[in-house]
Amino acid sequence: MLAGVLRQGALAFGLSMALLGLALSFFSPWGPLWALGLWLAIPWIGVLTWTIRLTLRSQGSQTGGLVWWLAIWGETWAVYRVFIWSMPWTWRASRTCQGAHDGARLPVLQIHGYCCNHRVWDYVFAGLRARGHTVTAISLEPLFCSIDDYAAQVQSAVDQLCASTGQRQVALVGHSMGGLVIRAWMRARGSGQAKVVITLGTPHQGTQITHPARLPNAKQMVWHSDWLAQLEAQTTDTERSLLRIALTPQDAIVFPQTAQTLPPLAAQEFPGLGHLQLCTDAAVFNWMCQALDPTQA
Repeated sequence: MLAGVLRQGALAFGLSMALLGLALSFFSPWGPLWALGLWLAIPWIGVLTWTIRLTLRSQGSQTGGLVWWLAIWGETWAVYRVFIWSMPWTWRASRTCQGAHDGARLPVLQIHGYCCNHRVWDYVFAGLRARGHTVTAISLEPLFCSIDDYAAQVQSAVDQLCASTGQRQVALVGHSMGGLVIRAWMRARGSGQAKVVITLGTPHQGTQITHPARLPNAKQMVWHSDWLAQLEAQTTDTERSLLRIALTPQDAIVFPQTAQTLPPLAAQEFPGLGHLQLCTDAAVFNWMCQALDPTQA
């Protein structure tokens, strides 16, 4: 669904730029080149403007600093790549890569965040595949519903991974809302099939960017929402022990940033990264591999 919407928008924009280039060609031989330049520049400028605006809103009393500009630049590039060149161009609801059958590597289920699809995991998917993991990345549907409603889709993916690998447990990795989806799945189905749960930039305490929110899953992610409070109250000690949390102090989507923890669990911080960059950064990937398999990372 989301890929189709993004694809239609990209094609419509490309067609409008082609028509503009044709119109400009009647006035100047350089007209098509100007249109090509606009086709490349407008999405980049739009993403950069959006990122700067969110960053200024999210950092609160903090001002300036090289680390924030590094995050802005990195996040702009990550969003540009993922939303323009990756997410629109898939026609599948999920993808799986079969890893080695030596039993040494955990199968991994990857779950994306709000208004995304499985292509946000391209970098991590390829890296885990190269290390011999069987990896499945799913696209959550529908886009806007209660986070609890995704539990059945997660369960189906977990069962398929276990069946295809012969293992009883899997690792689950969630970005942003995806981390809450995993926790909601454990609340509904238990944690027996989970070996480790990794969350990247997940609003465990909620985010202030969503207020006011109207859509069901956005409402649930509001800062200190009733849904989050209930989820926390119903999280068992066993479920909590499975969690490995990563965040960035420069997150422009989930803030207050360093509050996104579940005491007494400590969070691994990655300064200088943006929200989506947590899915594309080498240092985060290496930390993730260590969490997946401390003996072989």
